[in-house]
Amino acid sequence: MLVPARRASPDDAQAALRELPSVEELAGRLTAPHALAVAAAREAIAARRAELLAGEAGEADLVARASAALERGERPSLRRVLNATGVIVHTNLGRAPLAAEARAAASRAAEGYANLELELQAGRRGSRQAHVGGLLCELTGAEGALAVNNGAAAVLLAAAALAGDGREVVVSRGQLVEIGGSFRVPDVVAQSGARLVEVGTTNRTRLEDYERAIGERTGAILRAHPSNFRTLGFVAEVEIEALCALGPPVIDDLGSGALAEGVAALRDEPPVRRSVLAGAALTCFSGDKLLGGPQAGLLVGRTDAVAAARAHPLARAVRIDKLSLAALEATLRLYRDPDRARREIPVLAMLEAPEDVLQARAQRLAAAIGHDGVEVSRAAARVGGGALPLLELEGPVVAVDPGAQGADTLAARLRDSDEPVVGRVQGGRLLLDPRTLTDEEAEAAGARVGAALRMPPNG
Repeated sequence: MLVPARRASPDDAQAALRELPSVEELAGRLTAPHALAVAAAREAIAARRAELLAGEAGEADLVARASAALERGERPSLRRVLNATGVIVHTNLGRAPLAAEARAAASRAAEGYANLELELQAGRRGSRQAHVGGLLCELTGAEGALAVNNGAAAVLLAAAALAGDGREVVVSRGQLVEIGGSFRVPDVVAQSGARLVEVGTTNRTRLEDYERAIGERTGAILRAHPSNFRTLGFVAEVEIEALCALGPPVIDDLGSGALAEGVAALRDEPPVRRSVLAGAALTCFSGDKLLGGPQAGLLVGRTDAVAAARAHPLARAVRIDKLSLAALEATLRLYRDPDRARREIPVLAMLEAPEDVLQARAQRLAAAIGHDGVEVSRAAARVGGGALPLLELEGPVVAVDPGAQGADTLAARLRDSDEPVVGRVQGGRLLLDPRTLTDEEAEAAGARVGAALRMPPNG
């Protein structure tokens, strides 16, 4: 159903508006269940009405537009994306990709029933924490462990368990950070039922600042690692060992959760084992991000503190689900062999990817695009996810000159597909970073980019 339109006077626009079909009329021309056809027809007509009111010219095939709307409606909203941004832990793209072992474990758990809270040998109810608790204690040296559904929940539960009855949580002003989505440490502490006591200044906090703040109402000391920023210059902070020696329980929020051994890129991240060894009551860190597993919040520490967290009513509200638990267990098992973990956990492999591997992958990607305006250049990748904000990972990238259609248009086309490709636009070119692609993904991304470059301007 072609509806003519052209840049014309307001009277002509009104005439074109009157020529628009009714929703029912257009829906009747579509091959789809009535409710879906009506929704697609309504979307196509509304878009065309807006164009006419804006004075846009040209013809509009409303049947084709409505059919395209139907096709879009059949796509899953959450779908796989080829990440060519060079941001390893990309929050908008789901953060850490899972290792093959973790994906397989989640798939097995999803196929049917699982012994989530059943002790198979005894035939009685058990705890879902049993699947990962022992592994976490083994890997961190902690006496007890607990997994919840995300990192912020871990901190919330820790503060609620140790000081949620109105007692005080002492924290340095330099650690009152804001994490992604505008969530702030003071707000998390407030929701726990504890009262926040700030000490020191934004750039310098000393041991005596904490000592002066500690009193009968002190429930815990909170140390929050500034994962997504760094203060440089005239700065001072108190080390975890000194904080634990002060007496009150210490909650150490490490953020990204660096468990890997021997990864040079992680040398500036606070190790979990150090906090446990120092005597922190509860050490909180992420199960995804730098650990490379599913979204989860992990608490490890002293037996009494973990027991208090486990018994708190919030533990039920923030508990981890079976699919995440299966993937987390499989990821933690890989850490038993540090070399295997660095090979098989994608985040760690990306951090340590050799130059020759990246160069070969970039050439493979460029060849798959098969276009004149493509070259292998250099740029810096990032860790992302609020981790290691100063670290730049220089390496090869494929730079695509999109010609007349423009980099933004090309990027939009690549996002609008069943398996989108997401790169980054810089200097009028689309940059595709091989660090965050596998070899197979590089070829697939290249084919999609090549096809998008060959599309007509208005295709």
